Amino acid sequence: MAMEDPDKTEVVLLACGSFNPITNMHLRLFELARDYLHETGKYKVIKGIISPVGDAYKKKGLISANHRVAMAKLATKNSDWVEVDDWESSQSEWLETLKVLRYHHQKLLSPDHTNSMQNAIPLSKPGRKRKREPNRHDPVKKRNLSPDIKNVPQVKLLCGSDVLESFGIPNLWKLEDITEIVRNYGLVCIRRAGNDVQKFIYESDTLWRHKDNIHLVEEWITNDISSTKIRRALRRGQSIRYLVPDVVQAYIEKNNLYSPESEDRNAGVVLAPLQKYASDSKN
Repeated sequence: MAMEDPDKTEVVLLACGSFNPITNMHLRLFELARDYLHETGKYKVIKGIISPVGDAYKKKGLISANHRVAMAKLATKNSDWVEVDDWESSQSEWLETLKVLRYHHQKLLSPDHTNSMQNAIPLSKPGRKRKREPNRHDPVKKRNLSPDIKNVPQVKLLCGSDVLESFGIPNLWKLEDITEIVRNYGLVCIRRAGNDVQKFIYESDTLWRHKDNIHLVEEWITNDISSTKIRRALRRGQSIRYLVPDVVQAYIEKNNLYSPESEDRNAGVVLAPLQKYASDSKN
């Protein structure tokens, strides 16, 4: 079997999201995706990365990134391949998913230059857009120019079908971002019951064009756990045991994290991408 490894493409699975809180379902996504990719015989998954969104995302009920990162780290403590990265969550501004993918791709290109990487992807600031533009396709250029780059693992976005279908929500994603994500990186999408993802892909010219880079994974052992339902149970004083890792439950209880008050956080505030892209379209 070891002789086959050089022919397999190494993959790093990146999951972006609120993780508010992290649940057993989030962890299962990684296992399902790895099994699927290994069964194709073409890929070898070498790492999974959980990247919690920053507080600037402004989602209703989103508690502090410090707590969400801490819970994710506790949840993955015993995993030998899934880890938590707090780069995205530590930024003062909201970052598009594409920028997070680029960051991790660049990190793989030059693992010994993590610090210089932070300079390679500056945060969005007014008046710097033109300067940032040349960085947009840097990973692709490097991949084409260097014969050794083929050995660099691919970064693929791991998500549920709800994320894929959110591509259709006006002003939530930029079309050019969606195009670059599916073209340059690819998606591993776990299909949840009741989501007709294939129809959604068929109806989108962009997704259809790059459908070979979208891996749909069937979830045969269905699991409908969601962070929203966890928070609802906690507000009602109901048990969440066996829905989240025990260490996460203990952390939530110790810090008294979820309450009707925390659920009202960011109430009435427009989600960061909707705010940004709606204002961009007006200019």
